[in-house]
Amino acid sequence: MTCFYCGGNMADSTTTHFTEVNGHYIIIKNVPCHKCTQCGEVVFSGSVVERLEQITEQLEKALTEVAIVNYSAA
Repeated sequence: MTCFYCGGNMADSTTTHFTEVNGHYIIIKNVPCHKCTQCGEVVFSGSVVERLEQITEQLEKALTEVAIVNYSAA
């Protein structure tokens, strides 16, 4: 797989995903992704995006100002 941004090679990796919901911040660590070895561009698979949406919806109901969770444990 090649990076659509710079043309570099994409490698399996993990990243930290940040999102903001109504002024509250959600940080999800150890999210599986494909990461460019040259520029660092990150691409998620469809199933990972669905899981990120599920995690965000679950945390949105019980949010404090900042929530930090692990992808696999959430």
